[in-house]
Amino acid sequence: MTAKHLLIGTAAAITLTVPACDKPSSEKIETEAVAQTTAAPLPDITVTEAELRGNPFRQEWTADFGVPPFSAIRDAHYLPAVKQGLLEQREEIAAIVDNPDAPTFDNTIVALDQSGAALDKVMKTFSNITNTDINDTLSELEAEIYPMLTRESDAIGFNPALFERVQAVYAKRDRLGLDEQDARLLELTHRSFVRRGAALSPDVKAQVAAINEELSGLTTLFGKNLLLATKTFEIEITDQADLAGLPDDFKNAIKVEGEDKWILTVDRSVYETFMTQGENRDLRSKMFDGYRMRASSGEYDNGPILIRIAELRAKRAELMGYASHAAYQLEPRMAKTPAQAEAFLVRVLAPALERAKEERADMQALIGDDFQLEGYDWWFYADKVRQAKYAFDETALKPYFEIGAVRQGVFDVATQLFNIGFTPVATETWNPDVQAWNLKDLATGEHLGLFMADMYSRDSKRGGAWMSSFRSASNVGENIRPIVANNLNITPPAKGEPTLLSYDQVETLFHEFGHGLHGLLTQVKYATFSGVDGPRDYTEFPAQVLEHWADDPEVLAKYAKHYKTGEIIPQTLVDKMNAAATFNQGFKTTEYIAASLLDLRWHSLSSEEAAKITDARAFEKEVLEEYGIPPEIEPRYRSQYFSHIFSGGYSAGYYGYLWAEILDADGFAAFKQSGDIYNPELAAKLKKWIYEAGGTREADELYRNFRGSDPTIEPLLENRGFAEDKPSEG
Repeated sequence: MTAKHLLIGTAAAITLTVPACDKPSSEKIETEAVAQTTAAPLPDITVTEAELRGNPFRQEWTADFGVPPFSAIRDAHYLPAVKQGLLEQREEIAAIVDNPDAPTFDNTIVALDQSGAALDKVMKTFSNITNTDINDTLSELEAEIYPMLTRESDAIGFNPALFERVQAVYAKRDRLGLDEQDARLLELTHRSFVRRGAALSPDVKAQVAAINEELSGLTTLFGKNLLLATKTFEIEITDQADLAGLPDDFKNAIKVEGEDKWILTVDRSVYETFMTQGENRDLRSKMFDGYRMRASSGEYDNGPILIRIAELRAKRAELMGYASHAAYQLEPRMAKTPAQAEAFLVRVLAPALERAKEERADMQALIGDDFQLEGYDWWFYADKVRQAKYAFDETALKPYFEIGAVRQGVFDVATQLFNIGFTPVATETWNPDVQAWNLKDLATGEHLGLFMADMYSRDSKRGGAWMSSFRSASNVGENIRPIVANNLNITPPAKGEPTLLSYDQVETLFHEFGHGLHGLLTQVKYATFSGVDGPRDYTEFPAQVLEHWADDPEVLAKYAKHYKTGEIIPQTLVDKMNAAATFNQGFKTTEYIAASLLDLRWHSLSSEEAAKITDARAFEKEVLEEYGIPPEIEPRYRSQYFSHIFSGGYSAGYYGYLWAEILDADGFAAFKQSGDIYNPELAAKLKKWIYEAGGTREADELYRNFRGSDPTIEPLLENRGFAEDKPSEG
C-alpha cells in the first residue's frame, strides 16, 4: 500500500489501492536515510539480489489491463518483494523530507501520495490472494508482513520533519490556487497526519506505535483462528433421512463424491439452507451451536484476543485525546458520535422488537404445546409461517435465478443507468472459477476498468461476500484504470448442474456489484480518495442502492427466467415474493442491530473497563439483555467470530449498513417517485456525484448533490415494514 494508504487506511473488506510502478534502488542508502528522518529508528531490512531475481513483482506486467501474472507468482515471492517495496518507500519518504526546497503541494503532498508504488504492487495481490486462496505458508506470511507494514505506517505518520512540511503547505492552502481535487488531497493528507497522532509528544507516539504493532498481530491472529475454527467444524451424515426437507440441489452439493455420505459445514450458505429447511431438529441444534460457538473455546479461542484488542484500541484513543475508540472512529463519519449512532439504532430497534414478538407468537402457535421455540428453530419455523401466510416457498424462486442470468441482469441495469457495457475477456486469473469482463463507456468507447468475479466457496477462501481491487484508479501523469473483483461464497453445484441462487444471494450479488461500480466508474485524480473512499456509514450506500433494482418488476422481467424453459418468472410468484418481503423483518433487523450495538459497546469502553472483562460471552449477554434482545434471536455476529470489527475495517462502524440504508431507501425513492427507475436526469446525478466522485467531497455533500436534499428515515422504516403512524391533522 502507498504511504498515503498506510496513513489513511482503506479497509481491506471493501478495497485496497495500488498504482503499479517499479523503481530499483539502493538498500544501503534507504536504510541510512530513514534512520536520520523518521521519528523512531526502524529495524534494518535485508533483501538480496538473489531473492529478487525472477520475482514477478519486480518486473513489468505486460498482460492486457495490467492483470498480475498469477501463474508465475509463488508464495516465496511475496516477502522479498514486500521488503524491497518498503526499502524503496523509505527512500521516497526520505527524499521528501530531505528536499532542500521549501515545501510545496507538488514536492510534498503529491510526492507523498505517489510514494510506495512498488509496495502497493505486491500488497494488492497479497491481500487479495490471502482472502481467496489462503494456505499455511501465506497465513504465516500475514503474521510477519502486516506488523512490518504497521511499523512503516507509524514511522511515516509520526515523522516530525514530514509532518512539518505537510503543515507548512496546509498553512498556506488558501493562497495556493489549488483546484478542488488538489485541495481535497491536501485536506485529507493533513487530517490523516493529525488523526494519526503526528502532533503528539515523542513518548506518546512511541506508546501508540507499540499499540499499533501489537494490534496488527492480534487482528491477524483473530482472522486466522476464525478461519481454522470454521474449517474444523463438520457434521458427517450417512443416513439420508437426516436430510429430510432439503432440496435436491443442496443435497447434491454437499454429497461426498462416490460415497453415501454428506458433509454439513458452517459455511454461511450451507448453514442458512440447513437451518431454514432441514427438518431434523437435533441436527439444527448442533449446527446452531457449531456456528455461534466458533472460535469461542479451545485452541482457536478468540475471546481473550478480542478483549485485548478492545483494551488496546481504547488505550490508543485515550492517548490521542478521545473518550473511546468509538469516539475516535466516528468523528469523521456521518453519525459523528457514538451517542448519535446508538440513538439511531435504538430508534429502529423499538419497532423491530415489537415485530419480532409477533413473529415469535406466530411460530409458537404453529408449534403448539410440543416444545418452546428456541434460537435454532427460528429460521425453520419462520419459513413455515411464511409459507402458511403467503403460500410462498422461497425455493420456488431458485429456478428463475441462474447465476449467469442474474449477473447479466445487473450488467443490464448498469448499462441502462450509466451507458456502460461489459465484454467478456480471456485473462489470467487467480482461480479457474474466476471470470472477467472489460468495462467500457458506450458513448466514447473508453476503457473504464476490468471487472472480475469469484463466486464460489472453497476451503481456502474466507467467508462472506466482498469487493476488492487489484488496482485502483488514478490520473497523475498516467490514466490508470482499476481492476475490481467481486467475491461471493456460493456453494458450488454438483458437477453438471446449474448454479441456482436464493433471492438473498441475488441481492448480495447486486450489492457487491454496487461496490464494484463504485470502484470501476471513479473519475478521480488521486488514488487516495478514488473508488470506494468515504466514511463507513456512507460507502455502503452505492452498494445497497443497487439492490433496489433487483426485485423491480421491470428488471425481473429481463433476467429472472427459468433456467430450463426460459419462462419469465410468473407475476403471481413475484406478487407473493413482494407480499412476503417484509416478513421476518423483526428478526432480521433485531439480529443486525444486536451485532451493531455489541460493536459500539465494545468500542465505547475505556481501557480500564476493557481490561476488567474476563469473559467475552458474559459481557455480550449483559449488553444484549440491557437492550432487550430476546434470547431466541442471536446477534448476526457473536464477538468471537465478528471479523468485520476485530480483523476487518468496521470497528465501531458495523451500524453503517443500516445508516446507509437511510440513504439507499431515500435515494431509490427518488427514482420511484419520478415514475422511471432509469430516470436519465437522476441516473446522471447518481453517476456523477456517487459512483464517479469517490471521496472528493464530504459524504453528506455528495448525497445532497445527487438527491437535492438531506435524506429522511421514513423510506427506510417503510421498506422494513415499520412505517410510523403520522399524527392526524386538526
